[in-house]
Amino acid sequence: MNLAYPLHFDGRGRTATASDDDYLRGLIEQVLFTAPGERVNRPSFGAGLNQLVFAPNSHELAGATQLLVHASLQQWLGDLIAVEAVDVISLQATLQVRVQYVVRRTAERRTDEFTRGGVL
Repeated sequence: MNLAYPLHFDGRGRTATASDDDYLRGLIEQVLFTAPGERVNRPSFGAGLNQLVFAPNSHELAGATQLLVHASLQQWLGDLIAVEAVDVISLQATLQVRVQYVVRRTAERRTDEFTRGGVL
């Protein structure tokens, strides 16, 4: 049984659960948008993409962000997924991230997109 992310209750008042696909997507989202230092017992956890929403756009920043995301996903979820590609696009106050990966347990190729706006 996998807990749903974000944590919430279902219609019966119990902790909501998620399918394997939704659970894995939630894990990726947690890595992307958790700032390093935000988790007390894991201070290096996360890529901290929320901080980049208001950063000035440049090719260098996009490249560095792609490497940061790829490395963070491999470090924290490398036993669950094999990251094939990461695309990061920053448009005004919106950050879009596309992650292409292979689920190690099933060898299924997946692509998930994540968007975060400037107003959180």
